[in-house]
Amino acid sequence: MKYPPKHHQDDDISHMVDVIKTYPLATVISVKDNAPLITHLPLILEEGKLIGHIDIYNPQAKLLKDDNDVTLLFSGPECYISPSVYGTTQLPTWNYIKVHLKGKVKAIESKEALKQSLITMTEFLEAPDHKYVLEPDNPRLDRNLNYIEMFEIEITNWEGKFKLSQDKKPSDTKAAREALIKANQESIRQFLDKVF
Repeated sequence: MKYPPKHHQDDDISHMVDVIKTYPLATVISVKDNAPLITHLPLILEEGKLIGHIDIYNPQAKLLKDDNDVTLLFSGPECYISPSVYGTTQLPTWNYIKVHLKGKVKAIESKEALKQSLITMTEFLEAPDHKYVLEPDNPRLDRNLNYIEMFEIEITNWEGKFKLSQDKKPSDTKAAREALIKANQESIRQFLDKVF
């Protein structure tokens, strides 16, 4: 039996892309000598590849290059669902949206590409208000370029895990969705309208 069950999987890449764009902080997992190294980094999807930056002193930086394998987890909204929200008798559960990716990572050595990527990422993360602009002539940015490494990840496997009480009656599924929205920020409503 495939796990999670089919009704808790979402193979629609556009839904997974929405998760990545709405919740760009990834859990980045590499393995060295059978031990995982884990870092949390914002990643931006550009032209089908994920782009990120890491501090050169982070031990995982050495593994984010040379076509190494990497596993990524993106987390969307999640919360406990009380049986009290349902119109039928149910047990407690936890609803969540996760995206699991596997990929091959490659270092990008160009300092100019790194600088532009940091500017582009800041612009993306500042949306929609853009209250701050990272200017190319910012001396602090230039001073820090030697301490940051840029990498890109070619995605080789996509898995969407969208556990949203889809196995319940439509009225209970709707009640669980409302509980998830209430338990999280209002911005989740806009995101869920796109994918569920």
